[in-house]
Amino acid sequence: MAEMERLPHPHGRSSNGERRHFLLVAYGSQSHLNPCRVLARSLVQLHDADGSGPVLATLSVPLFTHRRMFPSSCSGVPEDEDTTDGVISYAPYSDGVDDGTNAKDAEGRARRRRASFESLSAIVARLAARGRPVTCVVCSLVLPYALDVAREHAIPMAVFWIQPATVLAAYYHYFHGYGELITSHAADPAYEVTLPGLCQPLRTRDFPSFLVDTTGGEVAKSVNDLFRELFEFMDAQGQRAKFLVNTFEKLEPAALASMRQHLDVFAVGPVMGSSAVARIHLFHHAGADKKRYMEWLGAQPEISVVYISFGSVWTYSKQQMEEIMHGLRQCGRPYLLVVRKDDRQEDVSSCLDDVVREGRGMVVEWCDQPAVLSHPSVGCFLTHCGWNSTLEAMAMGVPVVAAPSMLDQPTNAFLIEGEWKAGVRGECNGEGVFTGAELARCVEMVMSSGARALEIRQRAEALKGMAREAAASGGPAERSLRNFVTAASGADKTSTKDIPPTMSESI
Repeated sequence: MAEMERLPHPHGRSSNGERRHFLLVAYGSQSHLNPCRVLARSLVQLHDADGSGPVLATLSVPLFTHRRMFPSSCSGVPEDEDTTDGVISYAPYSDGVDDGTNAKDAEGRARRRRASFESLSAIVARLAARGRPVTCVVCSLVLPYALDVAREHAIPMAVFWIQPATVLAAYYHYFHGYGELITSHAADPAYEVTLPGLCQPLRTRDFPSFLVDTTGGEVAKSVNDLFRELFEFMDAQGQRAKFLVNTFEKLEPAALASMRQHLDVFAVGPVMGSSAVARIHLFHHAGADKKRYMEWLGAQPEISVVYISFGSVWTYSKQQMEEIMHGLRQCGRPYLLVVRKDDRQEDVSSCLDDVVREGRGMVVEWCDQPAVLSHPSVGCFLTHCGWNSTLEAMAMGVPVVAAPSMLDQPTNAFLIEGEWKAGVRGECNGEGVFTGAELARCVEMVMSSGARALEIRQRAEALKGMAREAAASGGPAERSLRNFVTAASGADKTSTKDIPPTMSESI
């Protein structure tokens, strides 16, 4: 990452003389900030057909996250100064606590919402005073204080939907007539719901987890309330709501076509960045040795390695780790397993020490995932099915063994197995553990010489070609992003001011 510097005066203007400036507000996790950062860079690098230059983009993340992104720079740069990495600018916002924790109750969430709103409002005012007024707010998924800012400052609003279009359809229809049906069958995982425009019905088990939560948990309720508020806000605007979706046309044609009947949807994916742009990692991985694991991969036969990673926030229990190692022993295939050191339980570390001595594979605390997935020795990817990891697997043509647990992961697994035929979905046991026997069954199903394994590999390779076509310079993703910039530039700037606050604002 380039060192942060004071932001120079930019020059990009639209054809009517107004500088287009997008404020991207991201939640402070890796799964949000990395695609938002790539999107911001893509916006800046767009040039208008009339040669007027690039648009402007400022990425705003929580102050705690910003400090972890730029630990060496923040100490020397005041928090109220605009900074840049040479391409986009950064302006962190404060939630009033700034320690990276989540609020524990409704009162705490309300306080943080007010603090975030006030901090973002100050950023908007500061940018305007410096000659760079924000012309559109773009928030990642659902951030209530971003809605508050758009409403208060009468700035057009768009959503960067960092999940698939199918998940957007599930949420949209849940809050537009299907909520009671879905909720009433939440306890039946096999119940099928046919949503308008989708190719196949979704079983209850395929829906995003918060929509079918049966525990009555406060987190699920509060998240659903925020999504409800998002759609109420968008419905109340005087024009069709704008959603940038991190997917591409050939991956989800039916879902995209269906949602375009209700929203202005722009398929701008796959938003993954390039090898030239370093990713942001919010956890310590100083001990990672890329040269070592890449050389190890190079010594393995083609399509032989099982790559296992459950994302940046997953922590393994000893029981789950023992099952994973049991399954890998049963497979007898070389493996590359990612297990972070921070937050690792001591008994998990001792379990890993035992398996490392066996010499069957390699365990690392971090890896360059796109580089690993693109290596010819990797034969399948055992993943939790976060959308970023799912897109990377599709873009690299790697078959997937899906082990979803929550959020959008069940829907992503459904797409991998049911829609795209590019992998298989594993089943957890009654205790929620992905057993070794199930792991071995699924790995063999995608890596054997059987007919289904061959079909899966062919489908994965076909999706790789589609992803490259979508992401090519001047291709569908770039054209869609350009269309969004044009549409956002023509938005009615007064439309959000008259939108009344909802009951959810206290959340």
